[in-house]
Amino acid sequence: MPRRFTPSLLRLAAAGLIGLSAAGCVIGEEFRHGYIIDDAAVAQVRPGASAEQVLQLLGTPTTVSTVGNKSWYYISQNTQRTVMFLGERPRDQRVLAVYFNAGFKVERVALYGEQDGRVFDFISRTTPTSGGEQAFLGQLMRGLTKFEPFSNAR
Repeated sequence: MPRRFTPSLLRLAAAGLIGLSAAGCVIGEEFRHGYIIDDAAVAQVRPGASAEQVLQLLGTPTTVSTVGNKSWYYISQNTQRTVMFLGERPRDQRVLAVYFNAGFKVERVALYGEQDGRVFDFISRTTPTSGGEQAFLGQLMRGLTKFEPFSNAR
């Protein structure tokens, strides 16, 4: 005569199987991409410092400006993925900008991020107004999907 399982044992086995299946799919991973900003190193970069000193403190920049003023940009992004095999979504994006004068000495340092959907300077605690700098950083933060190169053409 076959042995019958009790309903409570079957429920316990089903709950365990569902729990193990869910645990294998939900991961909650966090990823860091790009330059990892070291606040202590950023604090040591002062106006008047040479480009060589900046390279020693911060390392090689992620990108440099090719038009207009001489600027170096260190870009970082933290993303999160809650379920295995699904896409990552950005949690935090920051751009450390080091601006140089004509003599290639540090003019100022700014740390930009997004706060309430707007580009925000975390060092001076100000939001930039319209100008060439905001256009570049805005495009950098938003990506190329909203870039309209002929919006000012008449």
